[in-house]
Amino acid sequence: MKIGQVKQYREKIAKASPAELAEELVKLRKEQFALRLQRATGQNPKPDQFGNARRNIARVKTALRKQHAAGGAK
Repeated sequence: MKIGQVKQYREKIAKASPAELAEELVKLRKEQFALRLQRATGQNPKPDQFGNARRNIARVKTALRKQHAAGGAK
């Protein structure tokens, strides 16, 4: 992802509800699994896609944790 895309993605997940974030997390985990499956079967996906998927999962988990902490502090 390019810097502009990362900023847009961060803004998108910051505005999302916890249910939407959970759906996004499931989608990203499926994408990550598909990439691993492609590598195992010898289809050779682009190497940077693994890092992008992992980082996006971390971004979504961080947003979920922030929302949970903000909800618990109220």
